Amino acid sequence: MTNERSAGTGGALDPGTAAPDTTDTSATAPTSVAPDICVVGAGVIGLTSAIVLAEAGYRVRVVARDAADDTTSAVAGGLCWPYLIRPYEEAVRWSLRSLEVFTGLAGRPAETGARLVAGVTADAAGAAGGERGPAPEEGLGAWYAAVPGLRPARAEELPPGCGAGWWARTPLVEMPVHLRYLERRLAAAGGTVGVRPVASLAEAANGVRAVVNCSGLGARELVPDDRVQPVQGQLVIVENPGIEEWFTVADAGAEDAANSTYLLPQPFGLVLGGTAREGAWSREPDPAVAEAIVARCARYFPQVARARVLAHRVGLRPARPAVRLAAERLPDGTVCVHNYGHGGAGVTVSWGCADEVLRLVRDAVAPA
Repeated sequence: MTNERSAGTGGALDPGTAAPDTTDTSATAPTSVAPDICVVGAGVIGLTSAIVLAEAGYRVRVVARDAADDTTSAVAGGLCWPYLIRPYEEAVRWSLRSLEVFTGLAGRPAETGARLVAGVTADAAGAAGGERGPAPEEGLGAWYAAVPGLRPARAEELPPGCGAGWWARTPLVEMPVHLRYLERRLAAAGGTVGVRPVASLAEAANGVRAVVNCSGLGARELVPDDRVQPVQGQLVIVENPGIEEWFTVADAGAEDAANSTYLLPQPFGLVLGGTAREGAWSREPDPAVAEAIVARCARYFPQVARARVLAHRVGLRPARPAVRLAAERLPDGTVCVHNYGHGGAGVTVSWGCADEVLRLVRDAVAPA
């Protein structure tokens, strides 16, 4: 039986969205002391920002329309690699900080959801790499230079149809497990999570000293910022036929040039992807797209074609021409740190961006 699941935006209300249950879902009951900071959004960006702030001594409350399990983060593939994000220089810096954190968390995979897994990112065009190997992806040279152990892939490490690529051992995160870990860690630091709609940043600022806006795609309405656009991603989960390493390829055979083909071995199954449809708002899996994803993956790993489908996933990546990670003053004078627009790299940059949020908050508000 196929289980279908879709993901929301993790922040402000979308037009036409029914008001959700406002039950507080935090692991700790709200304290009687007012929080210093309200974080809007309970996806991976919001939770990591809240954790870093709480562990630095701030009293933090997260509010979000969607619980963590219902955000785009929950259906992310979980590979730590910069994807669909700008600007490159900052994205690489944030990614390397996150790589450091996830590498530490990978020592406790059952608890944190993070594992270090080997894999290959390949060139389907088969361009010869020469002595120095294939060229890094555009703008990501600093990432390729800094990832420990990254090297040109050997011929035997590449599937048929790929002539060049890079081998690396990088974090692969099981997102449902990781989100639960983040919620527990936030609770241990004294933070709370409340599931309720947030109509405006002014509402979020009521009674607090600072707001951190991690509303993802919801920033279109909450800020408002119409430069935030959805990039729809669809995945297929199948029974793993024995694939132990991740694989990605910028696939010239994909119908959409923005699509990439990838296989990510997770404990719950093999994740097949993917798509990158700009401006698409639907959260319903498309059977024809799913069939095309499986076919693309099977070109490189034929055993995938016979694997039993377990589930379909659709998420809306919150893309923006450039990530917005900056502070401003709301009309009432409250500091608001924006942290949204991470495209397809929210997991990858989460901890690096959270450190930047802490720096911006500290510049304006000291812990009580």
